[in-house]
Amino acid sequence: MPNATPTKPVTPPIVNPEDRNAWKSGFTPQAEIWNGRFAMLGFAIALLIELSPGQGFLHFWGLI
Repeated sequence: MPNATPTKPVTPPIVNPEDRNAWKSGFTPQAEIWNGRFAMLGFAIALLIELSPGQGFLHFWGLI
């Protein structure tokens, strides 16, 4: 049995730019792109909260 490892299906690349911004759920490249965008937005908002009042994020919301 030289080839005992299962092969994973290959995801085709996104060629159409309109498909890159499509709103698709599940484990798709489009969902991962949107996940990264929302993560960057959340990080920027948390950074602005940290810088504006001089308190940490948890202190700002009264959690500590």
